Amino acid sequence: MDPAQIPVDDRGFLLGDGLFETVLFKDGEPVLWDAHVARLIRGCAAIGLPQPDPALLDLEARRSIVEGNFGEARAAVRLTWTAGSGGRGIGRPEPMDPRLVVTAALSERPEAAASVIVSNIRRNDRSPTARLKSLNYLDNVLARREAVGEGADEALMLSTTGLAACATAANLFWIAGGRLYTPSLDCGVLGGIVRAQVIEASAAQEVRADLQTVLQAEAAFLTSSLIGIRRIGVLAGRALGPHPMIEQLNASLAALF
Repeated sequence: MDPAQIPVDDRGFLLGDGLFETVLFKDGEPVLWDAHVARLIRGCAAIGLPQPDPALLDLEARRSIVEGNFGEARAAVRLTWTAGSGGRGIGRPEPMDPRLVVTAALSERPEAAASVIVSNIRRNDRSPTARLKSLNYLDNVLARREAVGEGADEALMLSTTGLAACATAANLFWIAGGRLYTPSLDCGVLGGIVRAQVIEASAAQEVRADLQTVLQAEAAFLTSSLIGIRRIGVLAGRALGPHPMIEQLNASLAALF
């Protein structure tokens, strides 16, 4: 659907009732496409939305690349799947008629190491949406605004109990004692597509760690479908240098990004 023609009564627009996926297109082809579609379908099951037709997702994603004249450029395609229109208040209509909106934009990969602050905004680890790519991203928006206001690139968000969770739009990894760690999903963490790739490639341990544990790291990095692996250069004011483990992971996954 043309994103300029979304009805004002769309539930995604009014209530955040929906999900999205952002897929990297490189050389005209999607990266880790099946994993993105599978996560979207799992999310639909979790919140009670009819699942989209994977063939339609593929068709519209490719159409957005063609219509945007992106060719083989590095581009981000966003698939937004809402509960559609209808229903009074917060009550959903029966049956639902979900709406698909697909947009594409150029996406440059950041080369510089990231500067990361610790946000004052907590990640609600008790909310089911914390582990979904839902349309409810206001906490993340505000945390990123906080980071930019302090001259940083990203913000580390803690759970309601003070455990390390994730950045506003990326997963977190850190190295300590020569081993790689990442926050476990029950800390309110989205199961990132690249996060899974890194865990598989490195046998990283999923842990529950407080802020002080993370701040003592030898090195750290962020992952997402658009940035791949991005080293953290400054974390909460503390400088972190390069690390061979990060370089090895970047090399092993370089073909994806």
